[in-house]
Amino acid sequence: MEENKRETALVTGASRGIGRAVALELARSGYHVVVNYRSSEAKADETVSLIEAEGGSAEKLCFNVADASESRRCVENVIARRPSLDVLVNNAGITADNLFLMMPEEDWNAVIATTLNGFFNVTQPAIKAMMKARRGSVVSMSSLSALVGNRGQTNYSAAKAGLIAASKALASEVARLGIRINVVAPGLIRTDMTQNIPQEQIRERIPMRRVGEPEEVAKVVRFLCSADASYMTGQVISVNGGMF
Repeated sequence: MEENKRETALVTGASRGIGRAVALELARSGYHVVVNYRSSEAKADETVSLIEAEGGSAEKLCFNVADASESRRCVENVIARRPSLDVLVNNAGITADNLFLMMPEEDWNAVIATTLNGFFNVTQPAIKAMMKARRGSVVSMSSLSALVGNRGQTNYSAAKAGLIAASKALASEVARLGIRINVVAPGLIRTDMTQNIPQEQIRERIPMRRVGEPEEVAKVVRFLCSADASYMTGQVISVNGGMF
């Protein structure tokens, strides 16, 4: 398929981990994937190379989702260059764990700015384009932490829970326009962000007794973006091995 005829998917934080797996999975489904990154250019290049090695189409795009004006400019640039913006995956996020009473204000603000403000900064211009086309899919990456709350993650839990609430509200606003808004909430997934967690101890809390893989999350995202999920919106899908 010619690159300029492919539908377009923008995946934030796609240079590694779950974001990279999502980018690869969407590329395999035929999308031209815009691989967003903030600082890991070499990793973003790797993601693009992996997609192209499989015959897919991709490009890298550097911007910080926490920066409202930069995000809007870059998303609008994608919209202007591509025939359409069909899929947005809000995956970018950071952690800055600490007990609440010891948490610096800047750590609280940084996590909220990237995860929750980033949702607004990127999704608003994307939704405007989808409204004109009267179709589109937005999937945002929440977390098990949003559903059960993890000790030492008040900022992360708050941001990820905010994504769920915002997505449900937005879904009700744009459903009649053919736009679907859904959320995926992973549990413990094998990524760089979780490599320092004592996984042997946590495995005992997981009914499936194993850590999840990024590809297992990516396949759920791909489903939610596809026509197979055409009657699903405002939903939160947990991918966590049975943790509650």
